[in-house]
Amino acid sequence: MANLSLRGVDEPTLARIRISAIRRKVSVNRLIVDSLRQLFRADGVTYDDLDDLAGKWTRAEAAAFSAAIAPLSEIEPGLWVAEERPPYRAATRKNASATTVKPAKGPRR
Repeated sequence: MANLSLRGVDEPTLARIRISAIRRKVSVNRLIVDSLRQLFRADGVTYDDLDDLAGKWTRAEAAAFSAAIAPLSEIEPGLWVAEERPPYRAATRKNASATTVKPAKGPRR
């Protein structure tokens, strides 16, 4: 394994790195190595989730998004009206003959 030295890291950036490492319960070195591995991974996997957006919206952007999707949470009552159906009855020993299919009558062999 190679050893690297980082120069020119300003204090606010270093503070954010340390806080992130504490939150993840890993060392600063482990955090940086894992971040570099993820950034430069060879398999070229890309993700289509929204993790990059988490915590980055302003209150105005979040409010605009909530307003835009509000109609999607409304329930159309017509879609939930029960259709008329006869009551379901499971076959029991008493009514099994009424619900089972009898073989067609024909000549016996």
